[in-house]
Formats: sequence, structure tokens, C-alpha cells
Amino acid sequence: MSSADPSAMRPRRFLPAGPLTGTIRVPGDKSISHRSIMLGALAIGETRVTGLLEGEDVLSTAAAMRAMGAQVERTGEGEWRVHGVGVGGLLQPAQALDMGNSGTSTRLLMGLVASHGITASFIGDASLSKRPMGRVIEPLSRMGADFTASPGGTLPLMLRGACPAVPIEYRLPVASAQVKSAVLLAGLNTPGVTTVIEPVPTRDHSERMLRGFGAELEVETDSAGVRTIRIRGEADLKPQVIEVPGDPSSAAFFMVAALVVPGSDLTIENVGLNPTRAGLVEVLRAMGGQIEELNARVVGGEPVADLRVRHSALSGIAVDPALAPSMIDEFPALFVAAALAQGTTVTTGLDELRVKESDRLAVMAAALSAAGARVSESADGLTIAGTGGAPLPGTAGAIATHLDHRIAMSMAVAGLASKAGVEVDDTRPIATSFPQFEALLDGAAR
Repeated sequence: MSSADPSAMRPRRFLPAGPLTGTIRVPGDKSISHRSIMLGALAIGETRVTGLLEGEDVLSTAAAMRAMGAQVERTGEGEWRVHGVGVGGLLQPAQALDMGNSGTSTRLLMGLVASHGITASFIGDASLSKRPMGRVIEPLSRMGADFTASPGGTLPLMLRGACPAVPIEYRLPVASAQVKSAVLLAGLNTPGVTTVIEPVPTRDHSERMLRGFGAELEVETDSAGVRTIRIRGEADLKPQVIEVPGDPSSAAFFMVAALVVPGSDLTIENVGLNPTRAGLVEVLRAMGGQIEELNARVVGGEPVADLRVRHSALSGIAVDPALAPSMIDEFPALFVAAALAQGTTVTTGLDELRVKESDRLAVMAAALSAAGARVSESADGLTIAGTGGAPLPGTAGAIATHLDHRIAMSMAVAGLASKAGVEVDDTRPIATSFPQFEALLDGAAR
């Protein structure tokens, strides 16, 4: 999305639907897809990836790695080959790296570039250009990288990498897998040992995949749950064959839809259930949701299962804020489930949602209220009084998604469980993470 040009917007009213049934498969995990391309580009030899998410965000990462010398090519649907340049081998890009709408691409690639002796400019769309990059700039600057950012530490920005960079010990001030990953990726080409201390565990795909590619990385967890992650620099990464599991953040919308639409019995195949990402499943089960794990297995070091989800009478709960990092992207979908539950759901500790693609607390509060839900907003969460399973009234006009794919998909699900439908002002942003969403939803909800 380069702009919110009204003439280019694609509105759609999502209407009440019949039960969601059958078997579907969601696209590959976005976090793992990004890292497959990046780490493959830093290995020597050919990395082969299947199940890659081919959304706009991951394509931005692929284009950036090509611009810095790696060969990144698509060989079939979800099938990619990456010929890497080796750690330390990134080349100076000839033009600015366009990150589109992808905060993950931006923050992780800033980490990669920070310890290489090259200069790169990062640009993005209107939404990404409002998102704060200071939390990544601060530790990378301590490692020796130099930044010229726009006011407020936003894009566009120019990064001059340090070679050699300086290893640091960095304690994360906020729970952020992106900041952790940026520092670890910078540590790959930094002499010595780079250390990240994580007071609250966040998604650990970077640690699992760095180890899988052959980096020397160790993790210690103390009695209080604080994780200390150390990576030895000047790594020699080995190419891998990677099968990307289905994205739990994409599966979230179908889980909630099947739980709230009467008569639904839907199986979602091949969903990644990494424990640092599976918080939503735990919360929905605590609300009374019937979610059964079938064919549990481990693929490429990541736990995977097929999820059978059946319509359930949900009850409101107080969501433990300690679960937030393991489901931070799934809260918009959870808010929809809460709006249709019996009783009140209370969420706290969600300050991070205010600096996503949109201010997801404010935007979801406004969107759900417009659809007839009873929502109150606090500084760090939402309190939602559910309908007890009755459909939401629906919207009169279009709700504003603010170029945020997860808002658009969450409100599409709300439309299925409404009387009059829910109109979303623009469905284009959905392509950043889940290009097949509307077709899958239409096929499952008959």
C-alpha cells in the first residue's frame, strides 16, 4: 500500500454466512518466511524453501536481499531457491530498499546491514513510515552503526554499517522479537559474542533458525524466566532445506470464525504451534473454545499440527498479560471472539499494539463499536462485553482499517457473525500477509 488514495481503495461488505466446514490450509508462517530468505542469503550455497508465504511483506525481504547480492528466485508456488553470499558478503544496494508495509523486513534488515561495511537507505509506504524505528536504532548504534532517520526515528532513514561492529550486551527494554532478532542478526558479522537479555520471552524463530543454519548460539533461562541469548560472530552459515509451517497468525482468523459461526466444524492443516506463538490457542480454549490438535509433529525444529475447530459457546475472561508476547498479532482476532462471548473479556499490557501497522487498540475499539459491540478502551487494553453468542448488529457504513491487514481480516470475520454484515473500507492491505484470505473465507463459509 503506497497510499490511502480513495479512488484505489477496494471496499467490501462481509455478510453473515453459513457454517465454516471442510479442510483448509493457510499460507506459510510470515516470521519463518522472512528469516528463510535472509539467512539463506547469508549462507554459502543453495537454500531451498517450500511453503514460503508469498505476501507483499516477504517479497519486500526477497527484493532487498537480491539488491544486496543474493540470488533469490521463485521456482514454483511457495517454492524458492536462495544462493547466498556468505556472512560479511552483502553488497552495497544500488538504490533505496523499499520495505513496503513490512516492519519485520525493516527492523531485521537494519540488523543485518548494521554490521556490514555498506550504506543502505530504507523507505516504506505511508503506514510503515509512521512506525517507530528508535528501538532498533538504539542498540545497533551501540554496535557502531550510524543512522540518519526522519524526525521521530522513522523512515525514510539511511544506515551506514560498521565493519567491524562492536559486540554488546543488550537488555531489551520492551518485549520485542524484532528488536531481539535485529541485534542477533547484527551479531552474525560482529567479532566476539553478542548478548541479548530478554526479561519476557518472545517468539524464538530467530534462535531456532540461526542454530539450524549453523550459527553458534546458546540460550540460558534463569529461575525468573529471563532468557540470555548469546551468539558468536563471524559465523559460517550452511544452506538448508526448509519447509515453512502454516502461519498461526493467519490461522487465527479462521479459528475465531469457526468458533463464533454456529454449526462450524473446520480443520486447518499444518499450523505452526511454536510455544512462543501459541498464546491465542490457550486463551480461546480458556474461553471454552473446542480446538483439537491432530497429527502433531515436528517440522524443521518447529512443532506443527492440524487444528480441528468447532463452534463453541465462549465465555469472557481476563487475559493474562504475560501471554501477550506469544499472541501479540492475534489480539484483533481475539477481540472479535470476545465481542461474541458470554460475559466480559478484559485485556491489559498491550501497549505494543499502539505501534503496529495502526494503533490496533484504538482502531479495533472504533471498528467493533461501529459493528454494535460494547467496547471500552484503556491505555493498555480493551474491555469487551460480549453478546452471549448473538450476532453483532453490523455496520451501517464502512469501518476504517487504516491500511492494516489484521484489522481488515478481523472485521471480515466479525461480518460473518453479524446480522447486517460489516463493511471494510479497503481489502487491499490483506495482500501484505494473506493474499488468499478472501477466497479461502468464501470457500469455507457456505
